Amino acid sequence: MERPTQGFRRAFTLIELLVVIAIMAVLVSVMMPCLWRAKEAVRQTVCQSNLRNLGIAMTMYAQDNNYRLANSDNTNGFFWYDNSKRLRSTSDRDAYWGVAYAGYIKNPDVCGCPSFRTVSELIYPVEPRLIWQAAFGLNGNASNKRLTKIRDAGHFIIAHDHVEPRLEQGSLDMFHNDGPGTLNLQMYRGNGSRAKFYFGIFRHSARSGDPQRTNGKANILWLDDHVSALAETTGDDVPAKWYTGQ
Repeated sequence: MERPTQGFRRAFTLIELLVVIAIMAVLVSVMMPCLWRAKEAVRQTVCQSNLRNLGIAMTMYAQDNNYRLANSDNTNGFFWYDNSKRLRSTSDRDAYWGVAYAGYIKNPDVCGCPSFRTVSELIYPVEPRLIWQAAFGLNGNASNKRLTKIRDAGHFIIAHDHVEPRLEQGSLDMFHNDGPGTLNLQMYRGNGSRAKFYFGIFRHSARSGDPQRTNGKANILWLDDHVSALAETTGDDVPAKWYTGQ
């Protein structure tokens, strides 16, 4: 009596396995950029939402203080709290300028940017993780500014993505330049003293490995509380009046 023939499963050959691995590698290479773009889009959205909420808090402060923004001339650091976990004073040079609005901000995280966490080094020798809640540079011209002195609230910068807490040196650390043929952010370009930190400014959707050219964007908070993204620029498309309000 013959036994029934049992079915058997043929093993993959080495070539077939290599083909499968190659197909999987192709799929991963196609999907990874899409996943990266989706993740970065989320980070940028969170950053813009934080800036918008920060703007609302600053407007509320101004309305309660004779339509004047807080005096942030003394604060030029990244820290909200001292070693005893107490909120730093606006007279503390190591304090982040956001401390002046602490009474209107529910959580310091509103001054954070998810993409700021990818910045490996900062202009001051501190651990990046310690200052995730200090991701935006304040326009120094906004300090103690009376809102009624601004001609066009929709074109006056309050703060934007930066690695520096307060911006006050014109084309050296701001987005405008000094005229055709010149560059903005001069301290952060070429042989500038802070050139290695440039990548942390136009940090959203950065697609270049060149530390001096990210092909990315920076989020900006305007006085009327709207937020927009500025594509990496050398400054020709950014008038100085966006910072001065004049």
